[in-house]
Amino acid sequence: MTATPGATPTIVLVGHGMVGQRFLEALAERGLTATHRVVVLCEEPRPAYDRVALTSYFSGRTPDELSVTDMEFIDAHGIELHVGDPAETIDRATRTVTARSGTAVGYDTLVLATGSYPFVPPVPHKDATGCFVYRTIEDLLAIEEYARSGATVGAVVGGGLLGLEAAGALKGLGLTSHIVEFAPRLMPVQVDEGGGAALLRTIEEMGLTVHTGVGTREIVVDPAGAVTGMRLSDGSELATDLVVFSAGVRPRDQLARDCGLTVGERGGITVDEQCRTVSDPHVFAIGECALAADGRVYGLVAPGYEQAETAAAALAADEAEELTFTGADLSTKLKLLGVDVASFGDAHGTAEDCLDVVYSDSRSGLYKKLVIGRDGTLLGGILVGDADAYGTLKAFTGSVPPVPPESLVLPAGAGESVQLGPAALPDDAVICSCNNVRKGTIRGAVAEHGCTTVPEVKKCTKAGTTCGSCVKVLGQLVTAELEASGVEVDKGLCDCFAQTREELYEIVLALRVGTYRDLLDRYGREGARGGDGCEVCKPAVASIIASLAPTVGASGYVLDGEQAALQDSNDHFLANLQKNGSYSVVPRIPGGEITPEGLITIGEIARDFGLYTKITGGQRIDMFGARVEQLPLIWTRLVDAGFESGHAYGKALRTVKSCVGSTWCRYGVQDSVRMAIDLELRYRGLRSPHKLKSAVSGCARECAEAQSKDFGVIATAAGWNLYVGGNGGATPRHADLLAQDLSDAELVRLIDRFLMFYIRTADRLERTSTWLERIPGGLDHVRDVVVEDSLGICAELESLMAAHVSAYADEWATTIGDPEKLARFVSFVNAPDTPDPVVGFVPERDQMKPDLPLLSIGLRRPDGTATVLEGSAQR
Repeated sequence: MTATPGATPTIVLVGHGMVGQRFLEALAERGLTATHRVVVLCEEPRPAYDRVALTSYFSGRTPDELSVTDMEFIDAHGIELHVGDPAETIDRATRTVTARSGTAVGYDTLVLATGSYPFVPPVPHKDATGCFVYRTIEDLLAIEEYARSGATVGAVVGGGLLGLEAAGALKGLGLTSHIVEFAPRLMPVQVDEGGGAALLRTIEEMGLTVHTGVGTREIVVDPAGAVTGMRLSDGSELATDLVVFSAGVRPRDQLARDCGLTVGERGGITVDEQCRTVSDPHVFAIGECALAADGRVYGLVAPGYEQAETAAAALAADEAEELTFTGADLSTKLKLLGVDVASFGDAHGTAEDCLDVVYSDSRSGLYKKLVIGRDGTLLGGILVGDADAYGTLKAFTGSVPPVPPESLVLPAGAGESVQLGPAALPDDAVICSCNNVRKGTIRGAVAEHGCTTVPEVKKCTKAGTTCGSCVKVLGQLVTAELEASGVEVDKGLCDCFAQTREELYEIVLALRVGTYRDLLDRYGREGARGGDGCEVCKPAVASIIASLAPTVGASGYVLDGEQAALQDSNDHFLANLQKNGSYSVVPRIPGGEITPEGLITIGEIARDFGLYTKITGGQRIDMFGARVEQLPLIWTRLVDAGFESGHAYGKALRTVKSCVGSTWCRYGVQDSVRMAIDLELRYRGLRSPHKLKSAVSGCARECAEAQSKDFGVIATAAGWNLYVGGNGGATPRHADLLAQDLSDAELVRLIDRFLMFYIRTADRLERTSTWLERIPGGLDHVRDVVVEDSLGICAELESLMAAHVSAYADEWATTIGDPEKLARFVSFVNAPDTPDPVVGFVPERDQMKPDLPLLSIGLRRPDGTATVLEGSAQR
């Protein structure tokens, strides 16, 4: 097929990545898809997908979920999308592009969005078996298949953004992982020496080994040509079975070179301020293949989006929209290996006479630096370990913040920290850098276009639709704008209840409401009464009733009657659902203390049922791979041996960790093990808005990491210090000191009050750390309530906790003693003796692991045909 330029102008887009898809959307927004024929030649076997979130494939996100292409959009606008058929030649004289299939397409305008290719250092054996790059879904599939074929050690060449993600992926595949970075620190472009040190410490604590300041000299191979190791520039050798090259990218400009377009000395198709090539006015280049007018090639998606908009505006020739691209903001916010890393503005302080304001806590992996001009202007900054303030700080860049800069880097609970809300930002502050959306635009979406929710604002403005780092600020802005306009903001729990979770708790407590049905029919929204409720309110109300069960006269057993139908998937079977459909079983081990007989019992159960065993971070033993019909059998043996449910499946107390304390440790000043056991047995089974974790340290050396828990206890010579509101995980937060030098009785009394006040006032799925920062008055208010009894409710809080303690019953023991409840533990109701055939396992490291499909992708072509690619750990 050869199309001749003329009657209907034709736009040919070569490449269909994220930037290419944005270009198509920009054409449609300007009406060009209605007046032009649009043809897309895509090399990969699927339409555009989210390459920024590529690594999320390893955490269960499917290729369909990664897609950024709405095929209804493609069809509605008549776009001719050819997947798996890349452009191979360009004839500028006849304005024709020829694809691999032989298809020739004439064009009036050609837009090159060919992206980049991974740079592989020219070292010996770089193409050996076991060497990979990390760029596409096919790359991930190949890495996964090779890793599962017997590899045990993996190494990533490159410690930048993608390199750290690749290392995390290898670790997730079960490989011992190494990172080799030539620069003296990780992420050398984004962070400085201090930020790199904080990042290094955190990553090494995750079990990854980092080699900085060395390069790869040679890939070592065996006689068959497979990787066995790496020889580094310092002369050392690193044994590895698999190597992933992630040492940067280069512009993919070969098509442009072959057809005579001008390219830069170091690559990139040279374009002007409208993204039109300097060699040919009929050809544009956007994204990572383009050398912009400022002489830079941009490897981030946000500048690529700006280029796509600029090129579309130039094609529309709309004088009212004279867009140009002369450079872009390189600010980034990412979560790498679970660690928040962000940089913005002049992060490295290159401006003359600038000053650094730094907060560093190497123990917690926190590093925050702001670069300030002599006049107080915020020039830039680096955030490692806690980047919650990124959106606000970035928006203030180039202006003088309304508070001292040192107050902006201090974490909550440390000195005079200040949390600036989005209301303090000027209207021209950029809220979403990916799509260049300013605060004024978001306010306009609410005030002028009638948007009342975050999804509506996202659809109207595109803010928050790419990396998602601005969604939190976006929500705050929408709420603030609605309230400022006099609009009543619906703060109800869901479409079924107009009340908040806190208000529903008060209703249940005051009126002794014992069932979800009664609560919904009496206090639900008019349209929800008599209905079935929703997946938001059912587990939330179930948790409220369970936490108040003894007081309101309800059953505290979560599988009893109506309660059973309200539970989340894990509570439904009193075990944690795993990725292959099997379950994990975690018995309670109070304080981490266990007898040899207890260890033997767990070992025998795991052996007899063929379970995978692992020591958890909460000082317990997790047994993975139980089929649903095996759960009661496993529980029976555990209960007979004196164990009970560890509630690892529920929004409840998980563990109270401890060090060995004064009993064994020469530094210990109190018996931390005894206290941890007492606390865990007191609060076991306590249902709450979110999971609860605790720890008790026997001295100030803090070996139990109590300050990273929802409530943590540290021994002093005079008693115990109580810390609250901490957590680890994706957004770590140090707990705040609530009270100090407490006796045993005082400590327990304050914890009783704190937990019941939290359960009473927190939002659904809100951790204590978030609750403590959200609740008006913060820590001071909580201290007034639970220590000083400023609201006069402490007696009631203590009574509620006492009722819970006296009514506690082990859910596993209750279940195995009830034949009716046991009937639910089957894979198929109509064939209760038949196990689920999909749940399978394969051996690994003398244990077993799930046998999972590596990839199953359905591809839709424009002609309606489908192709399926599959891989399996067994095939």
